[in-house]
Amino acid sequence: MKQGGKNFLITFFLACFLAFAPLSRAERLKDLAVIEGVRDNQLVGYGLVVGLDNSGDQTTQTPFTSQSVINMLAQMGVNVPMDQIRSIQLKNVAAVMVTANHPPFARPGQTIDVTVSSIGNAKSLRGGTLLMTPLKGVDGQIYAIAQGNVLIGGAGAAAAGAQVQVNHLSAGRIPGGATVERAVPTPVGQGAYITYELRRMDFDLASRMVETINREMGEGTAQAIDGRQFRVFAPESPSARVAFMGRLENLEVTPSPAQAKVVMNPRTGSVVMNQRVEIEACAIAHGNLSVVVEEGVSRRSGRVQLAVDGTNLLSLNSGVNLADVVKALNSLGANPQDLLAILQAMKAAGALRAELEII
Repeated sequence: MKQGGKNFLITFFLACFLAFAPLSRAERLKDLAVIEGVRDNQLVGYGLVVGLDNSGDQTTQTPFTSQSVINMLAQMGVNVPMDQIRSIQLKNVAAVMVTANHPPFARPGQTIDVTVSSIGNAKSLRGGTLLMTPLKGVDGQIYAIAQGNVLIGGAGAAAAGAQVQVNHLSAGRIPGGATVERAVPTPVGQGAYITYELRRMDFDLASRMVETINREMGEGTAQAIDGRQFRVFAPESPSARVAFMGRLENLEVTPSPAQAKVVMNPRTGSVVMNQRVEIEACAIAHGNLSVVVEEGVSRRSGRVQLAVDGTNLLSLNSGVNLADVVKALNSLGANPQDLLAILQAMKAAGALRAELEII
């Protein structure tokens, strides 16, 4: 069986699992909506990792590493003669970019995780130490300072011309490696109201949210604004508001059924669909493949016929659904490009009653 066919078969079983999964069940409000304005803020900084075992940048090809070291030494009172700058070889140093997320309500003194990534040609950051690096926000202000030992999840070795490497060696993390120096103002609601935003636009879900809140917290507590936002009347006292929001976020709401959707990754041959996907009767010819979908007496009965070079190879007398078509194409060894073309043709013809997303 072709590799693409194996990928289809694996993802087909996942699709079947989803197809027979139970219908929507109640979820907590905090899993379906977020408070407006309460979010992470991205931070970034440029720094140096030192203490590497001859696996750092080749400074002849990355001159910014040498320049950064010289500038750092100058700030510490060590001056490097100009005639020696070009001859500096720093195999134990690597220039890196440091990134982190500044979580909401973080206060000065708290620590956050950082990711360290090489921007030069360093072979590995294993065993290195990140020197003090300011982390700035989009406004150019410093919000945290990062420093610490870099943890690498990979491993590598080389000998006699052979090389073995597991995972990535030029990027790592420092748990709790940055200390917050500046807080980001995060007001929770304006005045007497708190505005929530659904993670996805859904008028039915917004209506259910408001109905559940008013039933549990009192009539008039919540009001829908549109298909994504609704606002809640909350106590103005900070302590009472926090307690109120804690109770509110644990309310359970049954979301509306998910939209019929098919997601495909043509690079891996993965196809995933939910239980609401349906197909209409259609006939498709693609290359030497021919697909005919016939409806039966009932909505859930029918037949799928496939042929290669005009020869009928397979007939499925079962419920007509896309999972049957994918399985049948897989049995014929269709590659990801064939399946993608067939699904797009079915969508364009109106036979695929679902949104088709290609990632």
